[in-house]
Order: sequence, then structure tokens, then C-alpha cells
Amino acid sequence: MRLRLPAEHPAQPPAGYKIAYPVLSPDGARAGFTGVSLGGALPYGVLDDAACVYGRRHRPPARLCDCGFHCVHDRAAAEALLCTAEHRAAVLLEVSVLGPYIRFERGYRYARQRVRTATVGPCVCGRPATALADAGWGRPGGRVLAAACGGCVRGRRALTLAGFARLAGHGLRVVTVAGGAVRAAAPGDPVRPEGDPARPEGDPGRADEPAGPGDPGRPGGRGEPAGSGGPDACDTPSYGAARDARSRGPSSHDGLGVPELVAEAALLQARLDWLQTQLARLGDHGPGGVQG
Repeated sequence: MRLRLPAEHPAQPPAGYKIAYPVLSPDGARAGFTGVSLGGALPYGVLDDAACVYGRRHRPPARLCDCGFHCVHDRAAAEALLCTAEHRAAVLLEVSVLGPYIRFERGYRYARQRVRTATVGPCVCGRPATALADAGWGRPGGRVLAAACGGCVRGRRALTLAGFARLAGHGLRVVTVAGGAVRAAAPGDPVRPEGDPARPEGDPGRADEPAGPGDPGRPGGRGEPAGSGGPDACDTPSYGAARDARSRGPSSHDGLGVPELVAEAALLQARLDWLQTQLARLGDHGPGGVQG
């Protein structure tokens, strides 16, 4: 007899928390996020559907696979992940769990998600972040961005926090944390070097906000202002379409780093342990035999 998981029908989409890296597409037209572990090879948009990282054609979250978006129930558990050295540059995401999901003790694995809020930590120098600048590395299809203050941008390609929210679309809110206080990014927030409030518009020291179909800050742009919680009225191209082509073949594993490989090895070990347990049970009972 095949056991079925109990069905849930919540009145509101469940909420969860996770950490991720902000990313910008190579042409600067799309903004999104990428995971910190096994799913890091597949960048995703603010509102997006999960794809199997192994390239299988089933719909996430499959019971016999590890695919799908992941999040935890407790915000403190997600914040604790930011304490590790390899995840210091990540941001904290508050998400809505959409579509089919599987509930676990500490979180969910699910098919579709909406990123509600992205909380950006301080710059590496300790000052409050005013931009997301090129971190110097990335994934296939996305340049990773990291929190930066005006003094640390130093000509790197960067977006203001409000500019990133506009480019990502779908009502994403971007907030910063400095000294324990949370502050929402305002659409007019400038990025200026510390101690130089009079730097003129267009100076190389400002963050580069590329013009594109998802940036209403430039002529011809479209999107929603940062901090809005409105409906899906944004035409910004999603990461999902570009990601799906990469998720259907062996190339979906390209670009995996040490944390991703460690996570994959742990998942494989857990599956082998489960298989060993099932084999032991068959050995004790036999195919229809009597125990003992």
C-alpha cells in the first residue's frame, strides 16, 4: 500500500525565510536571486517556478527527489545561516510558499514562490549599505551582487537598493539593517561616497543603474517602485525563462562550488542511508515472510 502525505488547504499562503545572493543578468535587464547550496546553479526571479536541478522532467517537489524551492519556518534559523563565512554576503529573504508543497519539521519544499522582502546587511566596512555592487563572481547567467556603501562602490557596476527592487519587479521590498534598525529603501536614495554629498548626477562614483525594460527610473522603463506591495503589474523579464533551458540537461550542474557539492554529497548520503534501512527491513521480513 502506498502511503500518501496528509493534504493541507491553508487559507493564506504559508510564509518562510531563506538566504540567497542577489544577481544581475549579463545584459543588466533582469534582477533576481540565486541559492547558496545545491540550487545555486539556477537563478530565479521574484515570482518564479522551481525546476529540478538534476534535469529530470518531473514537477517539483517530487517525493523521491530533492528538487523544489526550500525555506525554513523560523526567521532566526535563516538569520543563523548568515553567520557562516561563506554566506556573509547573502541577503535574507521573506517568501510566500505557493503551489504544492511538502512540510518538514523545520521548513518547506515547494513548487512556486514569491519573494516578498529582501533584507540587506551592512557593507563589509561596517557602514549601512546603499547599493548592491558587483561581488566579483557569479553563476552562469547571473553576476552576484553584494551590499556596499557609497564609499566602497569605487566604480564597480552597481544598483541602488531601490533600483534593484524596480528591476526585480513584482512588488519586491528591499530593506537594510544597520545597528539593529531596519530601514526600507526609498526610490530616490542616491549612492554617493562618504563625505561627498554634493557629487553631481552621472558622476562615475554613482551606482550604475542600467536602462532597460524593467527600470522605470530611465526613459522607456517599466516596473513598480521599491517598497510597493501591489499586484503583479511588472513586465520585467523573468529569470525563469532563461533558467528553464539550462535546467533540462547535464549543464545545470556547471558552476557549482564547494558549498553546493558538499550539500549534494550530504543529500546523496541521506538517500543511501534511507535505501540501506529499506534493504535491512526487507532482509528481516522477506518478501512475504514471517519475522523472527
